[in-house]
Amino acid sequence: MGQDAAAEAREDLGHRAALHRHSDLAVVQPRRGDPARIGCQDGVHAVGLVGGGEKIGYAWDMPDIDPPHSIVLEGASNVRDIGGYRTSDGRRVRRGLVFRSAALAKLTEADLATIQALGLRTICDFRGAEESGRAPTVIRDVPIVALPIEPTVGAGLRDILATKEATGEALFAVLERAYAAYALSSNLQYQRLFGLLLEGGMPLLFHCSAGKDRTGFGAAMLLTMLGVPWDIVVADFEATNTLWRRDTVPNDDLPASVRESLLRANPLLLTAAFDAARRQYGSIDTYLAEALDLGPTRQARLRELLLEA
Repeated sequence: MGQDAAAEAREDLGHRAALHRHSDLAVVQPRRGDPARIGCQDGVHAVGLVGGGEKIGYAWDMPDIDPPHSIVLEGASNVRDIGGYRTSDGRRVRRGLVFRSAALAKLTEADLATIQALGLRTICDFRGAEESGRAPTVIRDVPIVALPIEPTVGAGLRDILATKEATGEALFAVLERAYAAYALSSNLQYQRLFGLLLEGGMPLLFHCSAGKDRTGFGAAMLLTMLGVPWDIVVADFEATNTLWRRDTVPNDDLPASVRESLLRANPLLLTAAFDAARRQYGSIDTYLAEALDLGPTRQARLRELLLEA
């Protein structure tokens, strides 16, 4: 991207911020150089980039704004900073260090300028080989680390559709197995993610196709390790239902109920994944230590990096 295009996009970002509720999205036009005018109003939270003099800053720099903090892009959705959440001991997750998103294959020039402003050092891609090959990430100036977790829901879904048993219970069982596999069969991919956070890879963004399942589990495990209360972890997981534009969707020939179940972030599935980890390892702390190579020393270091004092 040329410097002029990037500067123009950043200037445009300096005049906009996005607001979100749990039910819809809206856009406001803050006055440039006066970010304090953006804040919480009637449960609506300002997110995105605003300008202040010569410095481009985040609307979430203001202490009265609660997460999740969505970064509004034209060519991608469900893009957000996981920082800002309070932990059980009253600390706060640092902002501007870890981001999550859906696929980044259709970014516009303005989107690329927004991403560039994040100062990313690493992008982790959880998509399988076919997924990433079909829709490659268009960002070229940030190292992309492939951590493929091949999607398994499709095969199980074809099986139950073939037997005409696409009931809610049968579909949930397929999705539940997929989530348990994130915890128990894909632990090396998540182990590598946490390793990159510890090894100077931040600011880091991790994503899959929708930013919902594989990304959602990784974000939930990270927030849990940092000490964010479970109800907030679940709320962050469910925020996908508001922030994802469903621009990567299953085949239209699926029954409507099946399609909707596949597209929604269901907190029962997240709970099932954590329960699978507990059954296998006895506790989440043991899971972190043995499956993700996050023993007490590495956990303490990650909290030092990602939590405000």
